[in-house]
Amino acid sequence: MKSPVHRCRDVEHTRGQAGQGSNCLQPEHRIPISKDVITSSSASAMWFIRDICGIVCAIITWLLVFYAVFVVLFVLLLPSKNLVYSIVNGSVFNSLAFLALASHLRAMCTDPGAVPKGNATKEYIESLQLKPGQVVYKCPKCCSIKPDRAHHCSVCKRCIRKMDHHCPWVNNCVGENNQKYFVLFTMYIALISLHSLIMVVFHFLNCFEDDWTKCSTFSPPATVILLILLCFEGLLFLIFTSVMFGTQVHSICTDETGIERLKGETGKWGKVPCWEAMEMAFGGSFSLSWCSPFSGLSCKTSPPAHSNVPQGEIIEEDVIEIPLN
Repeated sequence: MKSPVHRCRDVEHTRGQAGQGSNCLQPEHRIPISKDVITSSSASAMWFIRDICGIVCAIITWLLVFYAVFVVLFVLLLPSKNLVYSIVNGSVFNSLAFLALASHLRAMCTDPGAVPKGNATKEYIESLQLKPGQVVYKCPKCCSIKPDRAHHCSVCKRCIRKMDHHCPWVNNCVGENNQKYFVLFTMYIALISLHSLIMVVFHFLNCFEDDWTKCSTFSPPATVILLILLCFEGLLFLIFTSVMFGTQVHSICTDETGIERLKGETGKWGKVPCWEAMEMAFGGSFSLSWCSPFSGLSCKTSPPAHSNVPQGEIIEEDVIEIPLN
């Protein structure tokens, strides 16, 4: 006969059914697992997901940015007679494009907050020195001790702390450690999209008053096609990234991830105020470093922030009560 612990194998349903008079263990009895415990042992190393769909989407993203840079430089700016106009707009656009690609690279190659894989062992749980009556949950898919607000990603094949969603365009999950870079990526893409659309409008207005053959180094049909494609790309990504940027900022301010909102898990933890949540997500008090994808970047390899996980046999139960049998 199965114990009450075995009857609570579905962790997500256990949370939803807590307090309904069942024999299931209450979620408030869970051990508050510290950040040192849940930080991946590879947090200081390169992180990259080997997903074909994500890699293709990431390559397409870079190609689209390079296409926009090509059209802006060789169709809009270089043929312009106004040197100051070309220098100023070229500098601004290329700087924003560089920051967008740097943010994309950081979002893609930063550990989003992966929980150590395969640490649901008796030896490891005993090393945490928990109190009798406390409860920890094991993810049945990656066999890791699952902290609060962590969800399993089927693409990353790991539990990700404060997982918002898995984004194929950055080939990574958006989680606790890389949400800032994803927000910056969407912001800079929206800015270069808007900037390119404004420059296209000015270019069309100027060319209507001048000879089309003097407005571009390309032929008039080729110029029109390149600009139409740029307008379509700019308008599409302006709408998409603006919505994503607003959604992410709203999630940070409300201290609520997209997957938590989707699963109705709101209000099950102590939420922090909006500005405090922004400081936590962007790494400190408000400064220009909030807009920099290079903040916190170091070439030095630091040792793991936690001790090695004691080896042992994976515990079968998904809901583990202390003391262990």
